[in-house]
Amino acid sequence: MKIAIDAMGGDHAPEAVVLGAMKAIQAYKDLHITLVGNEQEIRKYLKQTERISILHTDEVIEATEEPVRAVRRKKGASLVLMAQEVKEGRADACISAGSTGALMAAGLFVVGRIAGIERPALSPTMPTIDGKGFVMLDVGANVDAKPTHLYQYAVMGSIYAEKVRGVAKPRVGLLNVGTEDGKGNELTKKAFSMLKDSNLNFIGNIEARDLLQGVADVVVCDGFTGNVALKSIEGTALSVFSMLKSQLTSSFTSKLAAAVLKPKLMGLKQQMDYSEYGGAALFGLKAPVIKAHGSSDEQAIFSAIRQTREMVEKQVTPTITTMIEEASLQEEE
Repeated sequence: MKIAIDAMGGDHAPEAVVLGAMKAIQAYKDLHITLVGNEQEIRKYLKQTERISILHTDEVIEATEEPVRAVRRKKGASLVLMAQEVKEGRADACISAGSTGALMAAGLFVVGRIAGIERPALSPTMPTIDGKGFVMLDVGANVDAKPTHLYQYAVMGSIYAEKVRGVAKPRVGLLNVGTEDGKGNELTKKAFSMLKDSNLNFIGNIEARDLLQGVADVVVCDGFTGNVALKSIEGTALSVFSMLKSQLTSSFTSKLAAAVLKPKLMGLKQQMDYSEYGGAALFGLKAPVIKAHGSSDEQAIFSAIRQTREMVEKQVTPTITTMIEEASLQEEE
């Protein structure tokens, strides 16, 4: 199995990327990784060269650049060359912690969409209180959506939840302003009808306040709504931990209590840590394309590689392709 990784993408690149890659090579004996980026910088951290190769380039797409224009103009950028490795069959999948917009553009223009998929979706696995997590899509690939797009998101998310996350008959929920049937705007009302009439395990509308309770295994919404929900959850979690830290270090007595509670608090932080779940998959493309978090450390990169490997191994993309083809044939009949 071959995975190409943008070694220059992310806040801690290339160090975190290289360390995560070496950890993955040790864990998976069937894996070969191509690190795309500045060879001189990569070799500063690369201590193990077995099944790790380097594709050198000095060119990088910066986070401040306009994504589509950058992908079209910078053909030699690490992120673009990484996608090219997938397109030309030298890699089965790819990962980048760089610009989300540039990765989506490279995924569309270089890797390409699955026939029948109207819009790809960006989908992270979010933590839940019970530790099982859920797949949420879309969280920003497309700020606008049609009911058909939400239906396709549900199909792709269900396949991923079943194949990679091992969830039997994944529960699909539609993110909405209320749980009652008929709630929401025109988009959610039409999407509700399509999902209700499908063969998916659709459980109906769900509210944002219940997401972390694990009410669904797959949550679908348009990219605007999903991105707002995602950042609200992330911001709230960071704020709560910040407030806890402030209270637990405010006096000598509270510091003593903090020392006692520290193992439990660290366990809670790990339970809610995105890095344990891997990256956000761009569903709907011809091969697995994974967006790792921009602040990914070694563990987060390793988790993204593990996730990508499982997507290839469990044939998520071919399964999505087959199901979309079958759905198209049924519609024609």
